[in-house]
Amino acid sequence: MDGHIYGYNLPISEKTKAVPWEEKVRVIEEVKSDFRFKEYIFGCLNCGVCTASCPSNRFFDYSPREIVQRFLEDDVEVLYDMMHEYIWACSQCFTCWIRCPFVNNPGGLVAIMREVAVRNAFEATKDLLKPYGRVLLKVMTTGNQLSADMLQPDFFPDWGPKMADNMENLRAKRLAIPFDVGKSVKTAWEVSLETAIEMYTIWRETGIFEMLEKLDPNLYNVIMDIVEENEERYQELYEEEE
Repeated sequence: MDGHIYGYNLPISEKTKAVPWEEKVRVIEEVKSDFRFKEYIFGCLNCGVCTASCPSNRFFDYSPREIVQRFLEDDVEVLYDMMHEYIWACSQCFTCWIRCPFVNNPGGLVAIMREVAVRNAFEATKDLLKPYGRVLLKVMTTGNQLSADMLQPDFFPDWGPKMADNMENLRAKRLAIPFDVGKSVKTAWEVSLETAIEMYTIWRETGIFEMLEKLDPNLYNVIMDIVEENEERYQELYEEEE
């Protein structure tokens, strides 16, 4: 296959061609077995409204209609190939879902495909997610995506010269915030130890830690050191209260 006349004009990668057919079928069946799958795809008028409304389509070779069509055609090889790079162009705005007369949810299908790609630790997925390691570390250890000390002028030169002024005396400015949980510089807000333990429990039960270990073992080890330290601290506090 050198290309596809239906919008997915990129050629099938050599890496995808080299993967055994049974493995490609297994991965796509994993996507289709997700309980949400049948709620996200019903049919297609081939009207193109989803793609015409898609912000990502304006800048990338990406079409939400193509996602739906390939599932309806059960085009295993193309779907498998899409899961390595193509689907990561989606901005997850779900405009396609809102506009579709069939109420298909291409963005939802992409979300499932991404989850399966992460669970299977595709090399392309590892490379694509690597730049987000710092944010992931922040989220999983503090419960915050960003913090005040991350907003450095050098990181955001497009914010203009006043950015440097905003960062001066940052700690004093944060202490002036009228609610206690917002006074920290290292976090956007303080997350209680009890809440952190609840998050760890959810991530264990849903397999998030297991997926992280497959994607980035080094980041996993750093995060788990902090998680285990907090869990030990929580256990000690619980025993003291008893």
